[in-house]
Amino acid sequence: MSTKERILDAALALFNELGERKVTTNHIAAHLQISPGNLYYHFKNKQAIIFALFERYEARVLGILQVPANRTLQPMDKLNYLQAIFRGLWDYRFMHRDMEHLLLEDPQLHARYRQFFRTCQLRVQAIFRGLGEAGIIRVSEEDVVALALNTWIVVTSWFSFLRCNLLRHDSDSISPAQLQAGIYQVFTLERPYLTEQYREVMNELQATFMPRPDFLTPGAEDEAAAV
Repeated sequence: MSTKERILDAALALFNELGERKVTTNHIAAHLQISPGNLYYHFKNKQAIIFALFERYEARVLGILQVPANRTLQPMDKLNYLQAIFRGLWDYRFMHRDMEHLLLEDPQLHARYRQFFRTCQLRVQAIFRGLGEAGIIRVSEEDVVALALNTWIVVTSWFSFLRCNLLRHDSDSISPAQLQAGIYQVFTLERPYLTEQYREVMNELQATFMPRPDFLTPGAEDEAAAV
């Protein structure tokens, strides 16, 4: 592995563990046992490292959001899309914990992110059209556009939802299982559009692989505290 790749891997691990704001380029260099000068040879500053990590994340997401060219979509495809996207969300969780700050700090990253958003919307719209063509959901073009945007909003704001509504004031720990619960919420967006033919299949798929998490049940937290 090249020094450049090692720097990116180390930065990602430290950003995820400690939070991007708490990690400096000196921390990353010390973690790798290299000189700061060696690090600056590859990246001029921390923003350049973050930008390179975003490029990695972007490539990963766009690689996932592909409609098969040689077959129609199947019910399991939707689950596979969501599981892969939420795994990426976890692996690059530092970005989603503090996205607004990162974008405000770097206009170049902000511009790249806006283009990423537009590309993702087109890809997700294509997936919903594919689900419609497969007879899994019944959607108009207006529904497709709305579902794509609502899915984006749920996925990209899920970290904020968990931090504001689930964590104690003195806690900063979100588990992979809590993050994966966002899959359930995305399934609920599509439920009204399921065709009669696939309604039972899709509901069983959701119930088997991502049942409703207890912490999303109204009053569950209060009942747990009372016990």
